[in-house]
Amino acid sequence: MERLQKVIARAGIASRRKAEELIKDGKVKLNGKTVTELGVKVSPSDRVEVNEIPIEREEPVYFLLYKPRGVISSVSDDKGRKVVTDFFAELKERIFPIGRLDYNTSGLILLTNDGEFANLLMHPRNKIEKVYVAKVKGVPLKENLKKLAKGIHLEDGKTAPAKVKMLSMDKKKQTAIVEISIHEGRNRQVRRMFEAIGHEVLKLKRERYGFLTLNGLKAGEARELTPHEVKQLRASALESEKNNHRL
Repeated sequence: MERLQKVIARAGIASRRKAEELIKDGKVKLNGKTVTELGVKVSPSDRVEVNEIPIEREEPVYFLLYKPRGVISSVSDDKGRKVVTDFFAELKERIFPIGRLDYNTSGLILLTNDGEFANLLMHPRNKIEKVYVAKVKGVPLKENLKKLAKGIHLEDGKTAPAKVKMLSMDKKKQTAIVEISIHEGRNRQVRRMFEAIGHEVLKLKRERYGFLTLNGLKAGEARELTPHEVKQLRASALESEKNNHRL
């Protein structure tokens, strides 16, 4: 037996909080009867409807994809471009990406059909570290990399402190390879951070998400997360949430 709001969230309809609002607003039916109280538990055989539409209760699945460049982090695209779910054409579950990677950014992205899990990982207060490797135009000065590390002002506010490491530089070609670790998820954040210190990002790849890496995968390949990895991700997000409440 599971709480009704959790079942709705897991179906990818809404976050658990939003699911609770839907229940309170009388938008949810259980076996044909409107439910407005929170805390109701349901079994796999119960019929749940949201806004008169029955929800499909799938077993939760969790995948790690090595997203190539030139792919949209979405389930569909009105311009007909390739999307991340195209790599899972044989899968019967309706999965969606957790967060986004830019069209021209490659690397690690997670996909699931578990709405509650996705919302937990994406919540701003759950500080999961994401490690990127950027090839930038020009060779950044040490003091400019320190600015990124301390946090830099962008049009949507100052970024949180980051870890920044120069991996290599090519003075002849005037390019550099820089590793940067952040835990925020703003739109085009890494690219904008480098632009703020005067360096255009030529190539960008997300190499790590929390403890997960791309080891053993080529661009366009995916693997299912192990139950232990899912448990570990959930635990680290909840621990981060708990620590933030203490602050």
